[in-house]
Amino acid sequence: MSKDISMKLNSRVVKGALLNNVVWILLLVSVIAIGTMEPLFFTVRIFANVLTQATVLGILTLAISFAILLGDIDLSLVGTMVFTAAIGTLAMKGGLPWVLSILLILILGLIIGLINGVLIAKLKAVALIETLAMQILLSGAVMAITQGRAIVDLPDNYKYIGQGKIGNIPFLPVVFIIVFFIVYVVWNKTAFGRSLFAVGGNASSAYVSGIKVDRIKIYAFGISGLLAGLAGFLLSGYMGAVTSTFGTSYGNNCLAASVIGGVSLSGGRGSVQGILGGVLLLTVIQVGLQVLGISSFYVQMVGGMMIFLAVLIDSIRLKVQG
Repeated sequence: MSKDISMKLNSRVVKGALLNNVVWILLLVSVIAIGTMEPLFFTVRIFANVLTQATVLGILTLAISFAILLGDIDLSLVGTMVFTAAIGTLAMKGGLPWVLSILLILILGLIIGLINGVLIAKLKAVALIETLAMQILLSGAVMAITQGRAIVDLPDNYKYIGQGKIGNIPFLPVVFIIVFFIVYVVWNKTAFGRSLFAVGGNASSAYVSGIKVDRIKIYAFGISGLLAGLAGFLLSGYMGAVTSTFGTSYGNNCLAASVIGGVSLSGGRGSVQGILGGVLLLTVIQVGLQVLGISSFYVQMVGGMMIFLAVLIDSIRLKVQG
């Protein structure tokens, strides 16, 4: 009997380990499959392109993961990204120094996130509805302010981080690595990070143990907004403009990357390493389709398939790990 129990436990541990690392398995399989069909995929230029394109998606994925860890959702991130970038670049073209414009973008992102957090934590607004309303509000505000016109001719200093290089290394992947490292430290080495997981796992128990649940939620949504603002600055610098379609492709992908990377939709579970794998997986697939010459019309379909896969993996993971 004890042998059977031991075998079941070992089997459960193996299944749990596979599910927790499935994103890296899928990433390896994808890289090998694409590289086999097109050997040019295995070049430094292509891998640099993958990391560059992964930067904005990665930062938005980290942003939405703060909300998902709480068992909530933040659907306002793309709206926050485009609104902050539009206001910051318009202020810059109106005479505000580029450094202060960047600071304005980040502060606006933080304020929008804090507003979300207060409404959800203090007024008990449903995160799904409140952040969706904020997304619609911000997107409409941008259209009203810009009248649908693109904001172009941005200064070179503003675009430097988005387009510049350190030697032969693009600047964006460096920012990508730094932000992921900072979030890793916050999640794993700080009291706030431990509280974040505790609130997501069981808010009532966290409250009883002395954690200020509302404050943690407000801080989490504030950081989410701040990261969305950072993504807006980086994307506008990379593109050299803010357009009417600015960042629209990132909304679904950041959710898919987060969940397939192991952040549980029920809250309380996730890792920065897994998120990194999810971001790289989606980016490798998108770049790989382009390298293979497959029509861009299929990219969105693949994104939808990845979301289905992410939800399926999350459901299986919860069932196996209890």
